Amino acid sequence: MNNNVAYIPMAATAIVAALLFVMLIIIKKRKTARVSFIIFLSDLMVLGGSLYAAYKSTLHGNKDAAFIFTSAILAAAFLLIPYALMLCTFEPKKFEKLVPAFMNKAALRAQQAKEAAELAIEEKKRSELSGNDESILNISRAFMDQATVSFSDENGMNLLLDYINNTIRQETKADGGAILMVDDFEDVIAVKSFEGDFPPPYKLPNDMPHKPIRVATNFKFASFPLRDNLFGDIATNGNAELITKPELDDRIFQNGPEEFLECGSYIIAPMKVEDAVVGLVALSRNHSSPKFTEQDFKKASKLSEFAATAVKNVISVKEIIEQNGITKETDLAASIQNTLRPAKLPVLPGIQLGTIFEQNEGVCGDYYDIIPSRKDRISFILGDIAGKGINSVIVMTMIRAMTRLVVNTKQTAGTILTWVNKGISSESFSTDHFGSCALINYDPVSKKAEFSTCGTTPIYYFNSSDKSFTCISHTSEPIGVEKTSEYKEYMQEIKKGDILVSFSDGIIEALNDQGQQYTIENLKKVITKNCTSSGKDIANLVKADLQSFCGGTAQHDDQTLLVIKF
Repeated sequence: MNNNVAYIPMAATAIVAALLFVMLIIIKKRKTARVSFIIFLSDLMVLGGSLYAAYKSTLHGNKDAAFIFTSAILAAAFLLIPYALMLCTFEPKKFEKLVPAFMNKAALRAQQAKEAAELAIEEKKRSELSGNDESILNISRAFMDQATVSFSDENGMNLLLDYINNTIRQETKADGGAILMVDDFEDVIAVKSFEGDFPPPYKLPNDMPHKPIRVATNFKFASFPLRDNLFGDIATNGNAELITKPELDDRIFQNGPEEFLECGSYIIAPMKVEDAVVGLVALSRNHSSPKFTEQDFKKASKLSEFAATAVKNVISVKEIIEQNGITKETDLAASIQNTLRPAKLPVLPGIQLGTIFEQNEGVCGDYYDIIPSRKDRISFILGDIAGKGINSVIVMTMIRAMTRLVVNTKQTAGTILTWVNKGISSESFSTDHFGSCALINYDPVSKKAEFSTCGTTPIYYFNSSDKSFTCISHTSEPIGVEKTSEYKEYMQEIKKGDILVSFSDGIIEALNDQGQQYTIENLKKVITKNCTSSGKDIANLVKADLQSFCGGTAQHDDQTLLVIKF
């Protein structure tokens, strides 16, 4: 290259490097980003090398000018290589966590304040959710307490319905509330409890004066067919409804123009027990009141589920007493209990179930339940309640009702049992009531079983890979003894062929004519030997082996076994 023009690219490089140096100083001063000392040094090397090479080329025609220029560029490049390698290999935990480090102090403080506010809001939501669930649990316990009082009272059902209606109305801040019960014989649904201001959503008789007391009386004694009307349709399809725009619902008749007849918003929730609707909870807010919210709707729906269990228990007791003339407490308790067990085992994809349920002397303190509550949760429960008779059945009913509600939440197995324990450990409930319980929440998506136990009810895990049988549960305080008891949850990975087993102590403590116990070893031996069989067959084989061992020896404890094969 001609020495007269060689200085041009060198001078241009020096100018660019000088501009870059100035901008780096500005960035450093304003603190808009962190600038490494290596960047400054590299830029200075390029600037100095370019100026020196240009000077040599123009004034002295030095042939080494190009060499000096190239050497400066290479030196700067080599200086940047270690820095670039460090940035390439460094792995920050999370990019957004690095961003505040490059902000100025004001921006950093603002970002931190925003994150703290978001965290506080989220924590408040979690706290409110937990508080709401626990509040609902306490209300459900009150429903069951009221139901026990209703068993022996001729007017007990009406008192229970009035109590439920008043409680749910207060909890949802409804202006009016009604409970309607299904009459299967006459194929109608009739109002059995009514209070407050409830603009009727049906057409009033043409000759009825539009006076509040006359309208309320008409609704209080009204009945509706199970079709072609708002109440009948919901009772038939079994789906709760939140209605905030009654003017757009062709099932709702506007009886106005009087203000007290203007329809506002409604919540109508079915009281269901195992998909059978026994009645409806109907709530209303006046046209001038704020409309019901989704939160009100969810709360009313949950409370309706608990109300259904309490009402169904009273109905069952009344029917048993009336139809069979039962007077003995043991017979009554046994009949009630039979209504609590699953009528049949549900069909669950990828799961085979087997059970043994042998009552002793007509009354059983054992119970089991299977609840496919969500797509990602199937709950299996086995309990052993202390004592016999109506008291143990009442406790069993309360545990069953509370568990069925709480498993629908996202709470863990340990938290669910902790909440249920608080629910039945009531100082106002004078009966001695405690027992053992095992809860398994299985997630078919992740193939994991989350479980928790209270008392001595065990959970055993059969590993299909190495044919090992392990007790995975931990002994803890029984449920119902101490209100402050807290239970932990544990996790077990599940694979094809694995088996989970839970049972009451009546299984392994069964006696033969020589006074010997059946023991856990015999149980494990039968299950291991027949591990390739279905869950139902395994349970039947255990039952046959147990009967063979015991012979004709009378047993003094209930026997319940739950086999879950995946």
